[in-house]
Amino acid sequence: MHSSDATNSILILGIGNVLMGDEGVGVHTIRHMDSNGLPPGIETLDGGTGGFHLLEPMSRFGKIVLVDAAAEGEPGTIRRLYPRFSSDYPRTLTAHDLGLKDLLESMILLDQTPEIVLIAVSIALPTAIGVELTPQMQALVPKISEIALCSAGVPPAELAHCSGASRPRS
Repeated sequence: MHSSDATNSILILGIGNVLMGDEGVGVHTIRHMDSNGLPPGIETLDGGTGGFHLLEPMSRFGKIVLVDAAAEGEPGTIRRLYPRFSSDYPRTLTAHDLGLKDLLESMILLDQTPEIVLIAVSIALPTAIGVELTPQMQALVPKISEIALCSAGVPPAELAHCSGASRPRS
């Protein structure tokens, strides 16, 4: 985790498998944010492929912004979602889908349910193993980072892409 005081902070959590190219866009986004500095009150965490080891760090935050790849939609589409239940999450590509959903259900059972915003980045199905993002996805990482920061509460005037994600109508 990168930042200082977790008690009043917001967590931006990148999820993904960096060995599967664009499927690791959430982790690559966190790395980008860490290398460019964070505003006060924002913490980041490379969540890898998810799992129960994230329960303790996630339970310390009242708001979590998740950044993850999604297997639906036109590749490069960025959506801001406000899921309430694990079934509200879009389909992902690897085993972390089950781990993350189980983790969120566990938080509900433990009455530790933070406000969650999901930045879902649509990607093409991976055709090969590789640790690099495609040029299209690499070009989107700064925009994804700004959308995540906006979702965490950074004032829109400070960010160029704050309104760059679509929000589905309820």
